[in-house]
Amino acid sequence: MKLPAFSVVYKQDWFTRESYRTEGDVAESFLSQSYAGHFNERPYLRHRCFLYLTKTTRERTRRRSDFSTLCRGYILPKEITDWDAVVKFLEAVEQFERIMNDSGHVRMKRLRTEELVGTEDSPGLFEKYLALEMEDRPPVLQDICLDPERMRVGDKRLCLHVLSDTEDLPASVATDRRYERLSTDRSDCMLSFAAPVGLLLSCNHIYSQYVFIDDAQEILQQMEKTSRNMLSLSRYSRSNAVNHEWAEMFLDEAHTQGLLPVRCHCNVLAWADDGEELRRIKNDTGSQLALMGCVPRHNTVDPPRTLLVGHSRKCR
Repeated sequence: MKLPAFSVVYKQDWFTRESYRTEGDVAESFLSQSYAGHFNERPYLRHRCFLYLTKTTRERTRRRSDFSTLCRGYILPKEITDWDAVVKFLEAVEQFERIMNDSGHVRMKRLRTEELVGTEDSPGLFEKYLALEMEDRPPVLQDICLDPERMRVGDKRLCLHVLSDTEDLPASVATDRRYERLSTDRSDCMLSFAAPVGLLLSCNHIYSQYVFIDDAQEILQQMEKTSRNMLSLSRYSRSNAVNHEWAEMFLDEAHTQGLLPVRCHCNVLAWADDGEELRRIKNDTGSQLALMGCVPRHNTVDPPRTLLVGHSRKCR
């Protein structure tokens, strides 16, 4: 089941430093207790993954993150108030969840309202994101400094690296790649392409991936037109001829294999408690992005907008 046009798939991976806690049981055997005691209080990087599906409109899918709704007479677009469109989107989401669970590779669970907005005793996911805390302890209000050069959430200092331009990506991108440190001549250890900014990045951080699904037919028609223009101008420039060939290859695969053209944006939001650790985290994040073959781009202009956009995607 394909998600409808003008949908947004937002995958958010949390990696937080925690200490291993044993869940002791009196009935456990001696070996189980020894195993638990061996790892008790040892630091590790815990991974949590959240997937958000948002139905937007043609107008809003191309809107900038710094747009304000204060100048509009209404907040919700007219397309969202159409109940039939909402029902179709919810049906697509349910089928999407069923397909993902039936694959056997991942297990998805839909969050309840109290898990999103929280209760009087425990914060919800929205509040945890704004506080950059994943512990289920009583909520504590924290100040947010929105200065792009030194953004802070409470005592945490933030840095942001983004991947939003195809020129920053390597020549070829795959779902997985060979990890040399754990591979041998006879066996290959395959890890995710984004593993360097996942568990291999040993600091508190959030790796966010946005996939924007537009009108596929409209985009393919625009690419057909662009390809014809490149063909007409190929005699004047070799780069136009090369671009024409690449466009034709993409169009052939899109039509024969049913692929959808999408837009994507990725960013790594890391934080530290002091300036010295933050400088080390900046260098580590840039090095891990370089290991992926990407050009590290440290964003110092709009980290506050990026943080708030991630929150607004959850609220829709």
